Amino acid sequence: MSADLSFIELFLQASLLVKIVMLILLGMSVASWAMIIQRSSALKQAEREAEVFEDKFWSGADLGQLYQQVKSRKDDLMGSEEIFYAGFTEFARLRKHHANSPDYVMEGTGRAMRVAVSREVEDLETSLPFLATVGSITPYIGLFGTVWGIMHAFTALGEVKQATLSMVAPGIAEALIATAMGLFAAIPAVMAYNRLSTKVSRLESNYATFSEEFHSILHRQAMAGKD
Repeated sequence: MSADLSFIELFLQASLLVKIVMLILLGMSVASWAMIIQRSSALKQAEREAEVFEDKFWSGADLGQLYQQVKSRKDDLMGSEEIFYAGFTEFARLRKHHANSPDYVMEGTGRAMRVAVSREVEDLETSLPFLATVGSITPYIGLFGTVWGIMHAFTALGEVKQATLSMVAPGIAEALIATAMGLFAAIPAVMAYNRLSTKVSRLESNYATFSEEFHSILHRQAMAGKD
């Protein structure tokens, strides 16, 4: 048997269980890369849209006019715009019926914005648990394939009278490839999870800060309305 075997040849000669392990690892790797690309793009867009909207918000534009602009495309809102829309909508609704109770109005407004922040963060965290799972379990799946492959190789070795290294090498090679594939799937997933989690945390902090600042502006308006 030739010692110079390609990956395809090693895969074809592997036992059924090791083949299944390799295919599982390949599938998880492809899925994780697809999610990494999609989440990276989504978070980049969220950062850009938050920056654009907050620049517009702090430019001194009339909040009523800004609200009407945002309301006209309420089905496509995300991030700071969604928080602004949720807060202003609740503020206007409560103030209409409880103008003399600013504390009640602001309590409801703050609750609406906190819910909006939570929903936005939940959307940003989509697929991150999967990346964490891939990063944590694929090395063990690969190790399982390695152990099984080595057991298979030595079992076959015990069935012959004269054993040589060339007889056991392919089995050990296929086993080590399973380990390598497990690491190949895990390392990018872990690195991407840490990087994307940091971005999500930064956006969450930004949303919370914007929510508090907007809440303060509305509170001043509520108190002015009472006076």
